[in-house]
Amino acid sequence: MKPTILALSLIAPLTVAAQTSPVEVYGLLDAGVVVERGCQGDCARSRLDSGIASGSRLGIRGREALGGGTSAVYTLEAGVKNDTGVNEHEGKLFGRQAFVGLDGPLGMVTMGRQYNLVYEALTDVADPFHGGMAGNAGNLVGYTTKRYDNSIKYQSPRSRSGLIGSVIYSLGESQFNSKINRAYGATIGYAKGPVNVSISHQRKNNMLDATGTTPAVDQSARNSLIAANVDFGGAVGYAAYGHSRGEGSNHWDMSNPYGAMAQTLPTDRSRDALFGVSVPMGATTLLASYIRKDDQGLANRDADQLAVGASYSMSKRTDFYAALAKIKNRNGAGYGVGTATTRGRGDHAINVGLRHSF
Repeated sequence: MKPTILALSLIAPLTVAAQTSPVEVYGLLDAGVVVERGCQGDCARSRLDSGIASGSRLGIRGREALGGGTSAVYTLEAGVKNDTGVNEHEGKLFGRQAFVGLDGPLGMVTMGRQYNLVYEALTDVADPFHGGMAGNAGNLVGYTTKRYDNSIKYQSPRSRSGLIGSVIYSLGESQFNSKINRAYGATIGYAKGPVNVSISHQRKNNMLDATGTTPAVDQSARNSLIAANVDFGGAVGYAAYGHSRGEGSNHWDMSNPYGAMAQTLPTDRSRDALFGVSVPMGATTLLASYIRKDDQGLANRDADQLAVGASYSMSKRTDFYAALAKIKNRNGAGYGVGTATTRGRGDHAINVGLRHSF
């Protein structure tokens, strides 16, 4: 058989498959300048960074119709540090998302590495900065960790009344006890017209060290969150109220095992409140938010964050953004102003950057 004919015979089945079950290659590149001040310890006062407003990524996703309104769905998404070209998640090729599942009339079930529900509610519903830039809500609001490995997630179809629900279960996969490192959560949401409300709760059990004994720092966590936004026409108002319990419940605090900023003693319980607004003005959108963290532990390490920002859409896929945030730490608290992917080390920061999706 001639090489040309052989090549065509091999490509033809792939072409047919691509027509019936297209594979989408997508991505996002985000880079800019971060200026930090008020650092705890050594830090770069200014740097070129990646993933400021949104995590840079490269992914593939798709679905195959199976009949009866049911489809197989899948996503593989890698985090990229486009300032240096390295993988964002060390040791994980597809560290952002990696799942497969079925989507049908009764809802969608997916399995793999997936976002936890409290984090999704916080960034998608309550935060005008949507989890990015200097003003992102994750600087202070507790959600334990963004993603769960070994997880099974179910999302119901949205009802005509606007109700939708989700549950997630992450297997701990410990050799010592099935309860160790296990996590689970649930969300019920309402979205209809200008109103979007979500109520979420999650729990992550304690982990054991390599010897099978309980570590010195309790890593269990419980997070509850009420998130909402309302579109008033000329502006969108945002609000959230969160309650976090357990020394592993506040993600952006280096004293807990999921680690980021530094604090002498862990916060084992706190209440968080967020109020924000976004105002579209042509191609420009103005952003602002205020967050109050009420530490209810003995150390009483409270913190407040005030943030302002703006984005300018150059096209449907490209935007320019800038943001400024300041955290006031009290009683020895050490929370820092971060970005969508980078841990904050200073108590105030400025971001200026460019984001392009494809």
